[in-house]
Amino acid sequence: MMSRMFPDGSGPAADPAGSHFERRIRSFQPRRSRVTAGQGDALRRLWPVWGLDIDGQRVLDLDEMFGGLPVVLEIGFGMGEATARMAADDPNTGILAVDVHTPGQGNLLGLAERAGLTNVRVANGDAIILLREMVPSASLDGLRIYFPDPWPKKRHHKRRLIQREFLTLAAGALKPGAVLHCATDWEPYAEQMLAELTAHPAFENTAPGGGYAPRPAYRPLTRFEGQGLEKGHVVHDLLFRRTEGPLAE
Repeated sequence: MMSRMFPDGSGPAADPAGSHFERRIRSFQPRRSRVTAGQGDALRRLWPVWGLDIDGQRVLDLDEMFGGLPVVLEIGFGMGEATARMAADDPNTGILAVDVHTPGQGNLLGLAERAGLTNVRVANGDAIILLREMVPSASLDGLRIYFPDPWPKKRHHKRRLIQREFLTLAAGALKPGAVLHCATDWEPYAEQMLAELTAHPAFENTAPGGGYAPRPAYRPLTRFEGQGLEKGHVVHDLLFRRTEGPLAE
């Protein structure tokens, strides 16, 4: 489907890393829902300018990509509404937004164009490969992971993104003092996130007394989140700072 949609390589690739890397347990579920005409048009026109396939074959020059702006990596942006709002509210920060949802990629590109945003880049593929192979060490000024798949069934917990191995990888890409900001409305996952982050030597909790943090003003209340709150869901934010300490003990 993807190859037929973008036969000349002018859009996101179906499998950008191909067979270059080992097949590991995926922490995401590829979603190939229908791309609208507007999303497809945005992808064809804007992907060559603002898009990036995560192929793991090169190290990114973030200064060149964002004109020297500090860069925050966002993993999983859905349809991109919150990402576009954060980019508009803070034009002096670059946002490298990663997802595998093709309609969302097209939607975010369209939102960025209509709002005149120049500080958003959209990446397609596996965030693990991006962090491990393509992002320079100590180059990111922040990392945002909002409402990742909670993988609620016990046998799928190994697919959850926020685990020690991932946190060590993320810590290597973050500058000292950079903040890792997670949010979830799945209580058991929030508890796991808090435990994993608290135990990791490369991070310290910014919340006074530890625990969860209030939602910061820069994180918009999304439509998805609002629907959850109406159903009685409790959203937990976690803000942990990258320390000067080692990546692992």
